[in-house]
Amino acid sequence: MSDDTTHFGYKTVNRDEKAGMVGQVFTSVADRYDLMNDLMSFGIHRLWKRQAIDLAGVRPGQRILDLAGGTGDLTARMARIAGPTGKLVLSDINGAMLENGRKRLTDEGLVGNIEYVQANAECLPFEDSHFDLVTMAFGLRNVTDQPAALRSIQRVIKPGGRLVVLEFSKPVLPGLKPLYDLYSFSALPLMGKLVANDADSYRYLAESIRMHPDQETLKGLMQEAGFDRCEYFNLSGGIVAIHRGFKF
Repeated sequence: MSDDTTHFGYKTVNRDEKAGMVGQVFTSVADRYDLMNDLMSFGIHRLWKRQAIDLAGVRPGQRILDLAGGTGDLTARMARIAGPTGKLVLSDINGAMLENGRKRLTDEGLVGNIEYVQANAECLPFEDSHFDLVTMAFGLRNVTDQPAALRSIQRVIKPGGRLVVLEFSKPVLPGLKPLYDLYSFSALPLMGKLVANDADSYRYLAESIRMHPDQETLKGLMQEAGFDRCEYFNLSGGIVAIHRGFKF
């Protein structure tokens, strides 16, 4: 693969085309995104996100960026913990997802300590050393230039702050991979067709997970971006992993 190309699922595409293609996927599924998350994971994604927030160590008064935050699952939980003295920024590159997040959190009465910013993770529009914490749940694998995004995130985190990435990863439990593959490439597209009228987007989801770096590789990318004390925690047999790194 040349420097001008990258992966979109299993396809090889021009780097400058990927963001638009990913954008089309999430614009297509935005209105059914939360329902599909519950169906695809049998509700377990809520436990994964709760564990990520526990590892994030959210405290009252913190300034937090929820990057690729979509419809605001993590933002809602963290806003309640950070309280009125905290400041949350819900950010996503996709306008449809961000608007769904805004509506959802407003309906839940979460106003006053949340801002909404449409932004590309590779070039964040925030000043240096601005956030105590950055979280990113199920978004990093969709970024065209992951090392650039990690460097951008590291730049906006305060010394002493941390990054927490919740992302699909590589199964480590013996015998799990073939079952997971069967589910991913058979059930997910079918669910997408029946519920969201979009099988292709959920086929891309399955493919993008396979193309995402494994646990050790992502840990290495975080270290190369300048994060210290990098570690990861496997959940559900490695189907999902939480990576955490600190900036000192």
